[in-house]
Amino acid sequence: MKKVLLINGSPNSTGSTYNALSVLSRFLHNKGLETEVFQLGGNLIRGCQACGVCRKIRNRRCVYNDDIINITIEKMEVADAIIFASPTYFGNVTAEMKALIDRAGYVGRGNQYMFGGKVGAAVVTMGHAGGVTVYNSLNLFFTTNNMPIAPSTYWNIIVTNPDKMPTEVEKATLDNLATNIVEMLRYKYEF
Repeated sequence: MKKVLLINGSPNSTGSTYNALSVLSRFLHNKGLETEVFQLGGNLIRGCQACGVCRKIRNRRCVYNDDIINITIEKMEVADAIIFASPTYFGNVTAEMKALIDRAGYVGRGNQYMFGGKVGAAVVTMGHAGGVTVYNSLNLFFTTNNMPIAPSTYWNIIVTNPDKMPTEVEKATLDNLATNIVEMLRYKYEF
C-alpha cells in the first residue's frame, strides 16, 4: 500500500489546519492509501545553519539531532507522497514549517535529491489573506527537490471559520486533491 505523509505545520494540533488534513487523510484512506498525519508545529525546531555537513557526509540526515527534523526527514523518505500544511502566519508559513523546508531541502538536495519523484502537495489555512504566499512557499520546496506537485480544482487554501472545519466547497477541493494524488501514484507505480 502506498503511503502519504501529511505534515501539520500548525502549533495548534487540533485547529483548522489539522481538521483540513484529517478530512484529506480520510479521503486518501478511502481511496486505498495509507496515511499518517504528523504533528510538526509546536515543537522547538532550530533553523538551518547552512553548515553543509549533510552535503559532505551524505547520510541523509541533518547534523543537528536535537529536535524532530531528522525524524520528519526519515518519515518523508519512506513516504510515496508528502503533503505540507501550514496556517498563514503574518503572510507566510509557520517558523516550524520554514525550518523543515530549509533543513529537509538542504539534506534532500545534498543527498542526490532523495525526495525526487515523490508526489508533493500543499494545504494552507488562513483567516483573511496571505494564503497564496504560503501556498507558493510550500510548493517551492517540492519544485526545488524534483517532486511533481498534485493539483486540485483550485488552490488548496482553506479559509478558517468558527467551527474550524473546511466548507463543502473546500472539502470538494480536498477530495479532488486526493483523487489526483492517487492518480499520480498509480501512474508512477502502476498499481
